[in-house]
Amino acid sequence: MKILALDSSGIPASVALLEDNVLKAEYTINHKKTHSQTLLPMLDEIKNMTELELDSVDAIALTAGPGSFTGLRIGSATAKGIGLALSKPLIAVPTVDAIAYGMYGTESLICPIMDARRNQVYTGVYEFVNAQDKPEGIYVTGDEHGYEFIVRMPQCAVDIAELCDRLNEFNRPVVMCGDGVPVFKDRLNELLKVPYTFAPSHLSLQKAGSVATLGAIMYRKGMTQTAAEHSPEYLRLSQAERERKEKNGL
Repeated sequence: MKILALDSSGIPASVALLEDNVLKAEYTINHKKTHSQTLLPMLDEIKNMTELELDSVDAIALTAGPGSFTGLRIGSATAKGIGLALSKPLIAVPTVDAIAYGMYGTESLICPIMDARRNQVYTGVYEFVNAQDKPEGIYVTGDEHGYEFIVRMPQCAVDIAELCDRLNEFNRPVVMCGDGVPVFKDRLNELLKVPYTFAPSHLSLQKAGSVATLGAIMYRKGMTQTAAEHSPEYLRLSQAERERKEKNGL
C-alpha cells in the first residue's frame, strides 16, 4: 500500500510517501514561502528521488483542516487535482490529530494548539493507551504491542483561557505542542494548574509523515472520499466572512 501525504495547514509545508508502513520519504520546510511555491516542487523532488510513479499510489492523504485558510485551499486543490487526474481516493486527516500523533507513546495527555487569531486556538486533547488494555480508540493500529490513539476532546476552535480550564479539569500531565505554543506560552504559564511540558521543535509542528501514517490507518478502515467530494474543514469563518457579518449586523 502506498500513501502520498500532503500538509499545508500552517506555515510548514510537508510532503511524504509511505509504502507498506515504511516512510520512504518526507520533505518538510518551515519558511515564509507560500505553499503555492513549495508544495508541488517538493512533491516533484520526492517523486524523482524515490522513482515514484504517481499512478501507483493507492490514495492521497492530506490535512483537511483546521489551519490557514489559504494553505488548506492550496493543499486541497493539489490533492484534488492529483486524485481527479489519477482516479485516486483522498483521505481527509484532521490537522490537530496529525500533530498529536507525532507524540506517539507518551503517557501524558497531548494538546496541540494552532494560533487561530483573536485569542483563539485550534486544538484538541489526545492520549496513547496500551493496546493490551483494549480501549475503544478512534484510530486502531492493529498492533497488540503498541498503543491506541484516543481522542479525548475532538479538534475545535476555542479561547485559550477556556482550553486551559478544560485541561485543568482533566487533572493530568499534558504535553503542549504546535505553532501556537510560542504565541500563547505566557498565557499557558499563567493559566495551567496541571503539570505540563512543551514539545521540542522536531516534534511540535505539522509533518506529512504523521499524516501518511494516520492516513494509512484510515484507509484500511475505509475512511476515504472521492476527490470531487473533498472540501477543507475550516472550523470557523474566515476573517473576510466574519467582517462581512459584523458589518451587516449578523
